[in-house]
Amino acid sequence: MDVWFPQNEAVTDGIRVKVDVMFVPERSVPHTNAYFFAYRVTLENEGAAPAKLLQRHWIITDAAGRVQRVDGPGVVGEQPELKPGDRYQYSSFCPLPTPYGTMEGSYDMQRRDGSQFAVAIPHFALSLPGAVN
Repeated sequence: MDVWFPQNEAVTDGIRVKVDVMFVPERSVPHTNAYFFAYRVTLENEGAAPAKLLQRHWIITDAAGRVQRVDGPGVVGEQPELKPGDRYQYSSFCPLPTPYGTMEGSYDMQRRDGSQFAVAIPHFALSLPGAVN
């Protein structure tokens, strides 16, 4: 059974971002410093206007302080448009060389009038269950 651990959530310009995380032991090999984490992101448009997700920007930091930046179009190959009241959810993964790390970032969103804005992805932890108090 998969066990997702709720993390943080944030709201920017009516777009709520919630993150859940899961350690994936069957894809991890701790003795070679390979730890595999899955994360699930839920976006909800609580505002009054539609918004389309254009780009993602991630900042991933491992326990040794190494930082990796990941930028790209959309999420999991999609650029969803969320009308007011819509909810969009996707899952992805993050391999780390340490048993603990963090992620945070932003999504570039666009309104139908062409205006763009950044939506915060809240800072959240990637860690082995019970590894961090």
